[in-house]
Amino acid sequence: MNQQAPQDGQYAPSAIHLTEVEGIPTLFAHAPGPTRAGLVFRVGMADETLARAGVTHLVEHLALYRHGIADYHYNGATKAAFTHFHVEGAEHEIVAYLHGVCGSLADLPMERLETEKEILRTEESRREPGQLPLWRYGAQGYGLVSYPEWGVPGLRPEDVRHWARTWFTGGNAVLWIAGERIPAGLSPKLPPGPRHPLPVVTSALPVTPAHFSDGQGGVLLDAVVTDTAAARLYAGVLERELIRSLRQEGGYSYTAATDHTSRRDGHALLTAFADALPAKQDAVLGGFVDVLAALQAGHVGQADLDVVRARSDAALTAADGAVRRLPGAAEDLLAGRPPRSLDELRHELWSVTPGHLHAVALEAAGTALLQVPAGHRADWAGYAEAPTRSTYAVTGRRFEALAKDGSALVVGDDGVSLTVRGRDGSDVAVTVPYRACAAVLSWPDGGRRLIGTDGLAVAVEPGLHGVDAHTMAALDAAVPPHTRVQLPPRQRVPSAQVTEAAEVHGASAPAQAAIGRTGGQTAGLVALSLFGGLFAFLALAVTVFGGSDPETSTGEWIGLAGFLWAVTGLLAWPAIRILRRTRRA
Repeated sequence: MNQQAPQDGQYAPSAIHLTEVEGIPTLFAHAPGPTRAGLVFRVGMADETLARAGVTHLVEHLALYRHGIADYHYNGATKAAFTHFHVEGAEHEIVAYLHGVCGSLADLPMERLETEKEILRTEESRREPGQLPLWRYGAQGYGLVSYPEWGVPGLRPEDVRHWARTWFTGGNAVLWIAGERIPAGLSPKLPPGPRHPLPVVTSALPVTPAHFSDGQGGVLLDAVVTDTAAARLYAGVLERELIRSLRQEGGYSYTAATDHTSRRDGHALLTAFADALPAKQDAVLGGFVDVLAALQAGHVGQADLDVVRARSDAALTAADGAVRRLPGAAEDLLAGRPPRSLDELRHELWSVTPGHLHAVALEAAGTALLQVPAGHRADWAGYAEAPTRSTYAVTGRRFEALAKDGSALVVGDDGVSLTVRGRDGSDVAVTVPYRACAAVLSWPDGGRRLIGTDGLAVAVEPGLHGVDAHTMAALDAAVPPHTRVQLPPRQRVPSAQVTEAAEVHGASAPAQAAIGRTGGQTAGLVALSLFGGLFAFLALAVTVFGGSDPETSTGEWIGLAGFLWAVTGLLAWPAIRILRRTRRA
């Protein structure tokens, strides 16, 4: 790695050069054509708390507002641990953009605050966050990428300014530039501040490998592995094996893909996915596990490794290879990992053997988290069930469910628990201790939802368990003030006719419970069933035997059969509605 800023005309091709601009570490790669540049900060969603989730994204939006509609391309991106501002255009446009971003970060346009909040809400409505980070990390750190940006509505101008002053500083930034030279006149001004370490890696999994069941129609896996060239190549070989087994040979999946994402802390997240139709879910899950098992047994083909390695080497040595490495190299530098030279990267790449890939397969097997379709399990393959319940319930005041469904809410001095009767007849509990509360969602109607840092959640609904005002006040006083999230009024307030079962990871929707059937509804159900059965019998008789009567034309008996079936349907519909909405007392 060249540590000095080369002079014009002395830039080595396919190399990244390290220099400084206004005290900001700067990575430069020579490239023809329009200049490209990026300003990267070591801050992201994983640095927030669940109750303030979205503040980094909001700062990014505010910092870009004053650029408006420009002739050049620019944008920003908030990731788990990094925030990027990038631009492509002429040299003077690069200078104007970077100066403008730095100026806006020092003086955010707070008159735009509420408008940008609404834009973030619109953006979030189209976002489909994955569930794997939530289950692996919990409701904190890297797990926050799975949650809504609940903190945005309550952020005040002083909150946003403080976040910008703390994280968007010169000491916490790296600049990268790809072009003929570093643009003349470039002088970005950022306030001084320290370099922040990477977020703490948390875990919500007591044991791995683990699995959980989700409503998605495919199989998804992630695993934490050492960030090496062997791990990147293993991802490519795994993808080829999944495509060969699940698509080409089995015909079970249309899409089978993998990815390798560096966490910049010496580890990387390896992900793999295969889609499946409902009828093929068993086959896809079994085939997916079989492919992993074969690689874990050391069945790594040299030919597959050679194909994947050649593709990776071509990307490294391409004319724009150094340019495409710049954003990642900036993240590495912010994480305290100086970027490596092209020769170092290629040497590591060509040193990988099938034995190295076997070692990665074994490492991935030990940390794997598998998402299987709803109604499926993977314990048969050695994947433990990820926690969906707590190991204890708090001691305190107990409130039985008004719907008499066997659930109970317990409000104690140190937390809250929701207990439900398990399939084996014993009580199981979901508990959120106040000391480990990531957020408390609060609605004006009095409802609360406490989400623990482990991702488990308990809904406290006065209308479901008859919780009195004094107990609710004590609960509000017990939760840490910084965890409170005030939400707007709900369109539907849970009442005694709705049972809120123990929620897992704060994402489960309330389960609809049947209410007790009244005497009038029971009598109506009996009458409708009798008349419906009679007309169904007549309709069936006419349908089967009506055509054999020589005195009745075909049109007449078809019309009569249709009429009788229509009456049967009209009688059956209200009966079905009563059955679905009620239960026997």
